[in-house]
This record gives sequence, C-alpha cells and structure tokens, in this order.
Amino acid sequence: MSESNALFQLGIDLNSVSSKTQAEVLEFPVHAVADKAADRCTTSDERKDFFIERDGKRFAGTHLIIDLIGASRLDDLAHIEAALRRCVEVSKATLLHIHLHHFTPNGGVSGVAVLSESHISIHSWPEADYAALDVFMCGEAEPHNSIEVLREAFRPSEIRVGEHFRGEGMV
Repeated sequence: MSESNALFQLGIDLNSVSSKTQAEVLEFPVHAVADKAADRCTTSDERKDFFIERDGKRFAGTHLIIDLIGASRLDDLAHIEAALRRCVEVSKATLLHIHLHHFTPNGGVSGVAVLSESHISIHSWPEADYAALDVFMCGEAEPHNSIEVLREAFRPSEIRVGEHFRGEGMV
C-alpha cells in the first residue's frame, strides 16, 4: 500500500494546512478494518496516533540526531541504561522496553529504548569517545529535554544536534 493511501486509510487529509503558530497535538483514532484478520488485532478507538502542528507545520514527530564527541562512560552498560531511562522521564515519554547490547573487545554499546512515542537509540564507540543517538518522539513528548541529560551523563566536550520533523508535508 502506498504511503499516501495508508494515510488516507487513517483519515488524514494530506491537503489540509494549518495557520496555527502554537504547538498542538492532533489525535487520529485508528479504526479496525472489517475483515477476519483485523478482527484478531487489538486496534480500537482507544489507541491514538499523535501528530503535531507547530508554527504552521504539521508532522508526525521530532527526530533529533545527536553526536556526543569527547564523551565518557560509553562502555558502562548500567550507566547508559540509567541515562536512557532519565531521558525518557524528562521528555515525558512512556517507556515500553530497553534492550542494550555490549560488544567486545572495544566495549561499545548499541541499543534502543522503545517508547509509546517512538524510540531513543544509542551506538557508542568508547575507543573514540564518541556516541551517536537518535531521539525520535511524537505526540506531547519533549525530546529536546533529553539533551541536557546526555550532557550530564556522558560529559562530552561537544554535542552536535540535528533536528528533523518526520512526516512533514505528508501528514
């Protein structure tokens, strides 16, 4: 199914443009399809997909691409997990699951915190004092709040942050 057809199925008007300047969360209920396979799924009007309107733009969520340069404790699995949990908390997101993998011999860590609002992922190279993180959240979550947590947790000499509005112009 094409992307625009899938959005149409969700009841999203691709041609609608808002003139609002204040951020607003838009809720789109997911309706069950009336075939036998859909009857086995747990979709209902209780589940909401959240889209955002801010400064006249409509998008699915904010995706931060974060580079930590000159960072420390990038091989400390427990510390990384605690930092991710704190990022979720301060961003007002909902944690579903964390999975981290510790590599040998360099001690790097790759992992993800799966959120109701999307995810936070990390890939670290402790031998280079570098970590790459993705913080993607939709709805009322506040992903920018995670930046200060990462600064405190890993004490990088430099943080680079890129921002992308996922689905902009499509939802």
